[in-house]
This record gives sequence, structure tokens and C-alpha cells, in this order.
Amino acid sequence: MTIEIRLFDPSRDQIPYPLLLEADPSKRSIQEYLERGKLYLGLIDEKIAACFVLMRTRPNTNEIMNIAVRPEYQSRGIAKQCIAFAEQISKQEGCRSLEVGTGNSSLDQLALYQKCGFRIVGVERNYFIKRYVQEIYENGIKCVDMIRLEMVL
Repeated sequence: MTIEIRLFDPSRDQIPYPLLLEADPSKRSIQEYLERGKLYLGLIDEKIAACFVLMRTRPNTNEIMNIAVRPEYQSRGIAKQCIAFAEQISKQEGCRSLEVGTGNSSLDQLALYQKCGFRIVGVERNYFIKRYVQEIYENGIKCVDMIRLEMVL
């Protein structure tokens, strides 16, 4: 399944908060990276099927801050297409690396990122305990640490 990916246009689009909240339960965090990054929409038949935020975090480095695919479109290669698009944009912007962070309990996401060419480069211990009021559980595992991954471009 192929999607059309384009930059969010505030004159015609609404921010897909419910979808963004599926990848990050903190609306405050989402608002922060929407202010600093660029929101991209993945469309199927003119409907938002996916979205992600791409943000410059350091010179020559972009980071995918949030990537989310609607449940009915999951397991169809859409997230891989979004990551490939983020990689392409980052190269065009002169970046040398693309980064992403995910929770220690996000097993499917960890597998996806590694299949796409990311490598684990670090762990931010207690990241989710320090930054989120509500506890997060995925796959029966408490989300505590942020796993940092990088793709060299």
C-alpha cells in the first residue's frame, strides 16, 4: 500500500492530535515538538493514515519525534514508507544522521526501526518516569527508559 506524504498545511489541515497521542500520550510534549519541528501527513485516498514530526535536533541531525499509523493501516508498510521519506528529506537537508527514540516497552517499534536501518546508540534511563505523570505500559512491560537509535545517512 503506497501513501502520499506531504508537509502539514495549516490553511487546509487540522493537526491530527488523536493520532499523535497514540505514539506519545503527552499533549504537552506533542505541542513542544510541533512548535519546533515539521509535521508530515501520510494520506490514503485524501484521508490521514499516518503522520510524523521531523525536527532538527543538532547540526546535521534530524530526529523523528513521533510516528503514528492509524490502527486499520498498521502492518502494511506505511511506517516504513514514512521513515524512508524522513530519511530522504534529511539527506536533502544535508543531515548526516537521523535519530529516533522509543520506550523500552515498545517492542514492535524497536523491531521496525532496526529493520529500517537504525542502530541502538544509547539508553536514557528513567526518561518516562521523569517526564510523564501517568505510567505507561506496553506489551505488559512498564515503559521506563528511552531507547535511542540512529541511522547514519
